[in-house]
Amino acid sequence: MKLYYNPLSGHSHRVHLFLSILGADYDLVVVDVPGGAHKTPQFLKLNRFGQVPVLDDDGTVISDSNAILVYLAKKFGKSDWLPEAPVVAATVQRWLSVAAGEIAFGPAAARLITVFGVPLNPEEVIARAHGILKLIDAELSERDWIAAAQPTIADLALYGYIARAPEGNVDISDYRNVNAWLRRIEAFPKFVPFGKTAVGLSARS
Repeated sequence: MKLYYNPLSGHSHRVHLFLSILGADYDLVVVDVPGGAHKTPQFLKLNRFGQVPVLDDDGTVISDSNAILVYLAKKFGKSDWLPEAPVVAATVQRWLSVAAGEIAFGPAAARLITVFGVPLNPEEVIARAHGILKLIDAELSERDWIAAAQPTIADLALYGYIARAPEGNVDISDYRNVNAWLRRIEAFPKFVPFGKTAVGLSARS
């Protein structure tokens, strides 16, 4: 099993983290995204969208980080990480959509400005980031995990870009429940850290 990823990609990290938690046998293949390796003809054969991560499971190729999380949970029979109960399964999907939507266009977008130099409006994306962080903080006031009584792939999908939101000048210090949730994830026995970049608020710490 090979994971094509970039260490600065939160989308890549969520899959890397889940593979580690699962104790899967996998190899990491670094894709030089800043150098444009994700747009080469060779990589586009793996993923026409030209995005990381991509999982190659002995010839079965899965792209899109959230889709890979679902695939891995199903492949390894981890119904605790992707519950079958209709309401819980729907709740997990809801938060996967948040990871692909509000998180991607909020804290992840803010980080794109400082880490990758993407020309976005900082005030707009930082405001979006705080909007979703307030909502998630309220959700976590009622339970330890975002979608169920135990951690699920939804928690992994949300983690990276929230943990590194300060790199995009998004201050998360006031979100008590969010910070407690981050520490719970980081306490997993096989936790894999998401690489830090000394930019934004993180440059001051």
